[in-house]
Amino acid sequence: MLRGWHPRTLRHVHCLRRLSSLAMNYRHRFHAGNFADVLKHAVVLGVLDALKLKPAPFAYLDTHAGSGVYALDSEAARKTGEFRAGVLRVLDAGDLPPLLRRYVEAVRACDAGTPLTRYPGSPWLAWYALRTQDRALLCELLPEEATALRSQFAGDARMHVHQRDGYAALAALLPPPEKRGLVLIDPPYEAQEDEFRSIRRGLEQALTRWPQAACAVWYPIKLARTREPFLRWLRTCAAQQVLVAELAVR
Repeated sequence: MLRGWHPRTLRHVHCLRRLSSLAMNYRHRFHAGNFADVLKHAVVLGVLDALKLKPAPFAYLDTHAGSGVYALDSEAARKTGEFRAGVLRVLDAGDLPPLLRRYVEAVRACDAGTPLTRYPGSPWLAWYALRTQDRALLCELLPEEATALRSQFAGDARMHVHQRDGYAALAALLPPPEKRGLVLIDPPYEAQEDEFRSIRRGLEQALTRWPQAACAVWYPIKLARTREPFLRWLRTCAAQQVLVAELAVR
């Protein structure tokens, strides 16, 4: 998929699957910049860049925005060290495909230093990629995260932070005035069965209320009993086309 990116995929539902031993009670600061983030953030940048091929404005809605930037020199990040096998390996690699070169460019725009100590989350990548006419709608339920996002993007009229449930935002904020855009659904999966049900309801809202948008869903593949019913549902959902991208690292 990384080598075969094309703007025509903009009207697909992109389902990004990760193989990981991460426990639930997920806190991304422990895993920022890992191999899963490399795939997810490269694809998010690719979709946003493809949307910019047309001059008309677009909107980006992130249902679970999290932090704008993660500290790779924090105790949490150092404890797992997952970024070493993720973003650091990509930064050290040569002969990258265009999508990953763009990803490296964005990471280095966030932190040009050596060693890398700051890693951009999806809100920061949206801020970096959006044009003056585009908007980002960042939804984050945790007060401290929402406050940090507001502080980080204060004064930027493109960036709108909503301290609210991201799934409820799909009904409340869609459709936006912009006809085109991207919805990213990347929840913490505290309870997988409940989360997948919420994702299905959220996707139904997004596909119905904003059919011109692309929707990207990020989910773990640890438990087949929760994953497989979701994949079966995707075959019958209202999306014009569905793309599933898998990445397994051993």
